[in-house]
Amino acid sequence: MATITTLSRPDWTVADLFEHFGPIPFRRIRQVPGPGTATEQDVLAIRDRERRLFELVDGVLVEKAVGIQESYLAILIAGLLGDFAARGDLGMVLGADGMARLASGLVRIPDVSFISWDRLPGRRVPSTPFLDIAPDLAVEVLSPSNTAREMDRKLLEYFQAGVRLVWYVDPAARTVRVFSTPGEGLVLGEDQELDGSPVLTGLRIPLRPLFARLGPRPTP
Repeated sequence: MATITTLSRPDWTVADLFEHFGPIPFRRIRQVPGPGTATEQDVLAIRDRERRLFELVDGVLVEKAVGIQESYLAILIAGLLGDFAARGDLGMVLGADGMARLASGLVRIPDVSFISWDRLPGRRVPSTPFLDIAPDLAVEVLSPSNTAREMDRKLLEYFQAGVRLVWYVDPAARTVRVFSTPGEGLVLGEDQELDGSPVLTGLRIPLRPLFARLGPRPTP
C-alpha cells in the first residue's frame, strides 16, 4: 500500500499545499490559524462559531466541499443506509457533521458513514465530538472543487485507519466508484446498483432512481 507523506512544520508554502492536495481552490484552505498550526480545537471552534466544517490534515484546515446536489444525494444515501441498518439493528449512520479522528491530528468528515455496533463498546453512541474509531463504510459525494490528489490521499487515510468500504459518488458523471482497497476501484454507472457487501450484506441500491432524484441531466 502507498504511504502518506506528512508535514508537521508551521511554515507551509503554496508548493507544499499543491503537493498534498493538488490544485485545490485556495478559498478552501483556512489561513487563520496559519496552515501547519491548526488543531482539533480549531475544527470544533469554527464549527460552533461559524457553522462551517473543516477537515484537519497535518495542521491544515481544509473546508469541506459541499453544494446543493452533494448535500441532497448524501441525505438520500444516508436515509437508505439508515433504514437498512435499522431493520437489522446493525449499527449507526452519521451525516456530514459526523467527524472522525482517523489518527492523531487527522480529522476527516465523510458525507455519510456507517459504523457497526461491533465497533462501538457496549453498543453505545459516542458523546465525544470526534468519532475515535474508523467507520466501516465512508461515503464521499464529490464536489467540483475536489481534486484527484485530495481524494486519493483521503482514500489512503481511510483504509490505513481501518475503513472497510468507501464509495465516491459523482453527481456530475452519475457514477459511483467503489473501493474495498485503495486501488482503482470499481466504477458503477446508472444502469447498475450498489452492493453493500461486505459491510452491509444484502443492501442493494439501484443507481438510476437515486440519480434521477437530481432531475434530468443538464443539456450540453
